[in-house]
Amino acid sequence: MNKYKKYFSHASFSLKKQTFFIKRLSFLIKAGIPVRESLIMMREQTHEGGYALILDTIINNVSSGQNLSMSLAKLKNIFGDFVINIISFGEQSGILSENLEYIAEELQKRNILRKKIISAAIYPIIVTIATLGILIFMMVYLFPKIIPIFSSINMKLPLSTRIMISVSKFIIHDGFLSIAFLVIIITTFIIVLKKNPIVHFYFDKFILKIPIIGKIIQDYNIANFTRTMGLLLKSGITLGEALPISAKTTSNLIYKKEFIMLSNVINQGVKISTHLVKQRKLFPDIVTQIISVGEYSGSLSSSFIYLSEMYEEEIDDFTKNLSSLVEPVLMIFMGILVGFVAISIITPIYGITQHLQPK
Repeated sequence: MNKYKKYFSHASFSLKKQTFFIKRLSFLIKAGIPVRESLIMMREQTHEGGYALILDTIINNVSSGQNLSMSLAKLKNIFGDFVINIISFGEQSGILSENLEYIAEELQKRNILRKKIISAAIYPIIVTIATLGILIFMMVYLFPKIIPIFSSINMKLPLSTRIMISVSKFIIHDGFLSIAFLVIIITTFIIVLKKNPIVHFYFDKFILKIPIIGKIIQDYNIANFTRTMGLLLKSGITLGEALPISAKTTSNLIYKKEFIMLSNVINQGVKISTHLVKQRKLFPDIVTQIISVGEYSGSLSSSFIYLSEMYEEEIDDFTKNLSSLVEPVLMIFMGILVGFVAISIITPIYGITQHLQPK
């Protein structure tokens, strides 16, 4: 294990691969094949180097007498607390194949949810990049050919034209240096964000306040939290054990802090709804109300799953409509930029024609 520790710390084992691994293992165990033999069968059909190496490690651990959850716990940076704890409870209660199915379903939904958010952001990003690309092309190739004509005329150029000429000269002479400097700043910020929890915390707090983006992030975190809690409780894990696991599986530090606080107050006998009602900015009233109903009716896991499905549908509807919401703004933005460039070129040319005198 020590031999591959460095490799595993950087191993790429996506949600899609994890889902495939868990689902296939569940199918084999449900068919009556022991865990070790199931893993060996999966290994024999695996040719991808990284995936095969992970399976070899798990097989070696299981062959040495460890159960599946203990084996996966040694690869915690890959599988995480959520997967390990549900598998552990499944082994203890004799419902391992059922719990593996729960995990596969959860990982699949997380993957789908993440893809929907990414795909919704692709369109505006592509349009913005294309617009800026066209403008940069004009600044680098078009304006340098027109500038000598303007310079040869003894007349005061319009402000818009002077701005465009200055921008063009800046891009030509200092553009690559500026891009390199920008890349360094962004890279440094990302590194600091990953290494410094305080910076990460305030960045997450700032992101939540941005219109539209903040709402998507809020819905995404609530959907993930409620689905995780619903599946953990459904698989037999207690509320006191489920909350810390949910906190560990949350990447947003604002919500992670709230889930840790929630775990602490629950251990003191306070109801979840009682705590969430104080955090209306992070948890809308509908969340608190439905959880409160679940607490009083004894169907908390069902309430969590209902909430997760509701918020996943909201995200789905929002991502489908995002293009129609963003498109007018992008068109206005593009129109302003293109109009500004056109005015910068046409206005001085019109001024030149006005000053021409017939011979």
